Amino acid sequence: MVKYIKDRKPDIDDWMPFTGLEDGGSLPSGNIYVPLEEWLAARDTLLTRNGGLGVRISNTDNLEVLKEDINRFDLIVLEFPKMADGRAFTQARLLREQYGFEGEIRATGDVLRDQLFYMQRCGINAFEIRDDQDLSASLKAFDEMTVTYQPASDEEFPIWRRES
Repeated sequence: MVKYIKDRKPDIDDWMPFTGLEDGGSLPSGNIYVPLEEWLAARDTLLTRNGGLGVRISNTDNLEVLKEDINRFDLIVLEFPKMADGRAFTQARLLREQYGFEGEIRATGDVLRDQLFYMQRCGINAFEIRDDQDLSASLKAFDEMTVTYQPASDEEFPIWRRES
């Protein structure tokens, strides 16, 4: 079972990854998310569903292809392939700040406790925690810093422009 945090609390993941339309598969019921390539190939078919719809984005994908459809998604999954690769941080900020995405943004892959606070600042509100990470220790990461200096998705102004 995947360790899952949503909105700073342990939660149950009710989303199912789905691929299979290219093989003539039928659409399952419930909440599903598909890789970006499948969304682009089967957009019209996927839009006929009644359940929640999400898309999984690689950190090398260009978000511009989702611009017109961003509000059709309930979930966007961002891949963090390794700790030292920060491109998905940028994708999260673009989704929130430039595209106005208000749904769930989930981090998956090499998600570490030390990054959770910063991921949240970029607009990510759900996290699949690696198996080797402790869930209760990970939850504490959100409260370890109480003052932020720079603006981000969670704070519009730098500290020097905030009212006391």
